Amino acid sequence: MLQRILLACLLGVTTLSAWAISPYIPGERVQSGKLAAVAAEVERKLTAEGFQVLGLYSPKYLPTHGVVVATDAGMLAKIRSFGGSTIVAAPIRVGITTDGAVAYANPDYWDRAFLGERFAQAEPAVQSVQSRLAKALGAGPGFGGNESAADLPEYRYMMGMESFDDDKNLLATHPDFASAVRTVQDNLAKGKSSVSKAYELVLPDSKLAVFGVAMNSRDISDTLIIGKIGVQDRIAGFPYEMFVVNNKVYALYGRYRLALAFPDLSMGSFIRIVYAPEDIHTMLKAVAGGK
Repeated sequence: MLQRILLACLLGVTTLSAWAISPYIPGERVQSGKLAAVAAEVERKLTAEGFQVLGLYSPKYLPTHGVVVATDAGMLAKIRSFGGSTIVAAPIRVGITTDGAVAYANPDYWDRAFLGERFAQAEPAVQSVQSRLAKALGAGPGFGGNESAADLPEYRYMMGMESFDDDKNLLATHPDFASAVRTVQDNLAKGKSSVSKAYELVLPDSKLAVFGVAMNSRDISDTLIIGKIGVQDRIAGFPYEMFVVNNKVYALYGRYRLALAFPDLSMGSFIRIVYAPEDIHTMLKAVAGGK
């Protein structure tokens, strides 16, 4: 990132907003209380601004933190028209804690990465989501690092690492869309590989689906990852996604997905979870019915 900042200066970029986009935005605090009560207040605010709530994610072994997951009709219309892996842009994640803190995933950051060259076509819908989130929840200064608008569509933490459309994302292939979705649903319901469902969004007319998944094994749990790299304040980087496009099941590979969520972390921090990308891939492949 430092090299990119220096290059921007050399090229005469004079405003920070020209390149710096942060992955998270703090909202206004709400009344503290049990996680379900905090979630209910956030859900009420989101619903009042036209968002559809999909579910509540709370990492096992971390009962003070959670994520309210919602979606938006305008964004879904764009995603239906785009198809493919853009389905991962459908969920809107709002992190909460029992002490009333709120911080949400910045649509301007995540959608530039997930929509790529199609972001320009979706930008009015993204801006609508952003402005209504700010109205519902508040909007403080972004945090969690920053990336340039130009870099996000082709984001890689380091040269040679995986990207958004990497071949490693593929988990399983099924005869058709219905059987792919059913396999994921059944295995999540069974808790296969200690993975459970946080939310699901299925668009059968477009043969697209996305599932938020909670990884609960003590050996490779969300809470273990969060603790090892110290990102409790960025809980809205979770939950991890699995998604279905036609008859194929995917999940963004960890060296892309985790790095995108926490771009300000040093390589030393990521070394603490060097095992995670392949372990996550193995767990989710089992859930997807992969061989």
